[in-house]
Amino acid sequence: MNSSFFKPIKDTLTAHIGLQTISSFGKNIVIHTVEKGFPDLSSVDIAIIGVKDGRGALDNKGCGDELGDIRKKLYQLYPGNWHTKIVDLGNIEQGSTVNDTYYAVSSSIEFLLKKKIIPIIIGGSQDITYANYRAYDSLEQTVNLVSVDSRFNLGSLEDKLSSSSFLSKIIMDQPNNLFNYSNIGYQTYFNSQQEIDLLDKLYFDTFRLGEVKDVTLVEPIMRDADLVSIDIGCVRQSDAPANKNASVNGFYGEEICAISRYAGISDKVTSFGIYEYSSILDINNQTADLIAQIIWYFIEGVNARAKDYPFVTKDNYQKFTVLLNDDDPINFYKSDKSGRWWMEINLISNTKHKRHALIPCNYKDYEQALKRKIPDRWYKALQKLV
Repeated sequence: MNSSFFKPIKDTLTAHIGLQTISSFGKNIVIHTVEKGFPDLSSVDIAIIGVKDGRGALDNKGCGDELGDIRKKLYQLYPGNWHTKIVDLGNIEQGSTVNDTYYAVSSSIEFLLKKKIIPIIIGGSQDITYANYRAYDSLEQTVNLVSVDSRFNLGSLEDKLSSSSFLSKIIMDQPNNLFNYSNIGYQTYFNSQQEIDLLDKLYFDTFRLGEVKDVTLVEPIMRDADLVSIDIGCVRQSDAPANKNASVNGFYGEEICAISRYAGISDKVTSFGIYEYSSILDINNQTADLIAQIIWYFIEGVNARAKDYPFVTKDNYQKFTVLLNDDDPINFYKSDKSGRWWMEINLISNTKHKRHALIPCNYKDYEQALKRKIPDRWYKALQKLV
């Protein structure tokens, strides 16, 4: 990794850590400081990265500044009964051009992914998600992206890459490794009907805010994700004021923390980012406090991973075969370890898509199949595979 991309945290923040108790989060991770230098990455499980570039933000001035406010809140929390080794690599500063920033982010995350280290990105504008996605290019795998956002951020093909258009670039730019995109919490009045129809035609998964108010429905969505991107503007303005595009409606603070924990629990999630924090709008550091807790819950989830995704053997799973109207069976698998469910698609011949043969689902999907109705998740996955 090119450590020159990273600047150490400020001395004032280092001094703040010194005031914390020995059991605080800040005292139990390795931090890139002027005094200690860049951390050793051997045996590391999670790496925190700040990205101080908000040039791609749409009407959200101050995005990417004062990430130390988030760290200050995070460092004073107390870790759970965790087994993961965590480092804070400091900040990637704004490059001479935004493409310089993208390169620094992408190459750094690529290095971490190859080391099996999960990066937690604190942004910065949400177009940094594009750089995160590009980090998977050299892994030669398809990518499932989950965005927790009130907007799709499709834009148009002619638009410059920004926080409001990064999804269209991910869908269209080569190499195209995107297998599935899922949006959690979109609000219909912020998205045109043409965009909603387009994502449906592409067999992508979109869930309105009202649909996922029962946050347990988010778990199967996160279980199939590789990359998770959260726009803090998805949280209602009263809970997270530090985003100019935040709405009076959105997730409550405890809901976004639960969603974050589901992302951490997923055995497949390998990168996680939170974007669009504007410190100049933050009242009493309220949003910084929430983002710190979102990060805490993600790490808590990583430490609770069941590692029960049936990659090789299905011996420890109960198998249920359901015949549909045309006598085509769907095989369901229930983990004895966690009680979680998967559906199987048997028509995959492309090696690149083998990792999508098992689709995370829940008991409701099994019940739907028993009624001779094809589960929506299964149908959409099949359309992308055949």
